[in-house]
Amino acid sequence: MLKSCDTGWSAVLRRKAVWLALAGVIAAGSPVALGSSFAYASDSGTPTNAVIVWDSNAQTAIWDIAGQQPQVQARSFAMMHGAIYDAVNAIAGTPYQPYLSAPAANGTESTNAAVATAGFRVLNALFPDQQARLQTQYDESLAAIPASTAKQRGITVGTQAADAMIAARQNDGAFGSQTWTIGTQPGQWRPTPPTFTFDGAWVGYLKPFLIPSASMFRTSGPPSLTSSKYTRDFNEVKTIGSATSTVRTTDQTQAAIWWHDRHLAEWEIKRQLATTQRLNTLQTARMFAMVDLAEADATTACYNEKAAWSFWRPITAIQLADTDGNPKTVADPNWTPLLVTPPHPDFTSGHTCFTAASMSALAYFFGRDDISFSGYSAASGTTRYFRGFSQALAEVINARVWGGIHTRTADVQGAKIGAQVTAYMVTHYFKRKG
Repeated sequence: MLKSCDTGWSAVLRRKAVWLALAGVIAAGSPVALGSSFAYASDSGTPTNAVIVWDSNAQTAIWDIAGQQPQVQARSFAMMHGAIYDAVNAIAGTPYQPYLSAPAANGTESTNAAVATAGFRVLNALFPDQQARLQTQYDESLAAIPASTAKQRGITVGTQAADAMIAARQNDGAFGSQTWTIGTQPGQWRPTPPTFTFDGAWVGYLKPFLIPSASMFRTSGPPSLTSSKYTRDFNEVKTIGSATSTVRTTDQTQAAIWWHDRHLAEWEIKRQLATTQRLNTLQTARMFAMVDLAEADATTACYNEKAAWSFWRPITAIQLADTDGNPKTVADPNWTPLLVTPPHPDFTSGHTCFTAASMSALAYFFGRDDISFSGYSAASGTTRYFRGFSQALAEVINARVWGGIHTRTADVQGAKIGAQVTAYMVTHYFKRKG
């Protein structure tokens, strides 16, 4: 098995070092130098496996066809990978804590049949209008598995795991009727140009997958409008996040666009790591479930925070700075950001919540922070390369400021929430049994 993910004193020390590196990024909000001091051992595994195949199938259903936005995507991916993990873990003899259930299995079942069935059934429940296409993908997966009792038993295990997940997420608050509070006073959020729309408020009230409450990591809120921290945040994003900024570099511009791509590079990164690190099917299922469930709950916690503070976006703050009572901020009624501002409040940043959860979950899973990876964005037309998880986290904290859509405090506090969700997860879920 994956030794660096098991219990033991050396693993504890490695994880502590990784967490310190990530905590340093969140505290500083800037890149850190990464070394290569962590030992790592892995099984040899299949370069691609059924979990990777169905993650790609999920991307097609969730984004390519349904066009779900990141805050909605998180729930869909979490549901599928939670079910797949429970199915694979059961067939492996339940070496790790199940997420929801451990279907009866004796280890002779076809793991690939179980993965395909769990993935198909969850996606089919989420996207009934895609049933014909999903059925074709499922039939293709099953056709590659020789007819046998093992295949039929795998289908049964996958069905039970999927059904448990679908039942658990009934009436979980998805797509509820909540709306954002629109304010008119200084500091209060209101819809932003060019679309002046608002959506996604229900995400903050979604039943979490892991944490007891969406509000358990409540922050003390955004800084006072007359504080020195607010002044620093304001002047930084005004200068570097402007559509016409003369201080933002080409690389910073590309990074801002890369991280803003709704076709999230995190999907590619996750699959890439499973392949380059030669994870077997169980390891891949566990890693994908840990990452996706942490991302989902971090997103919910972040949106709950947005609803609690309803803080204005930089474009509003800068255009109306003459109303904020701070003599050190100067209004620019014509200021616009590099990126189009998302239709919900600034504090906290959804992307840094999401990415901190994923990067800290990956760092915990691998027990190290020096694994290289990359991702391509069609929006920026570039591939970005990272030396490790903390470097990626540092960049997204910066990138949301460079794009002009978040203040640094919103980014840093969002990253802190994401890391807290992961910390809760690794204490309570997915642990090795015995």
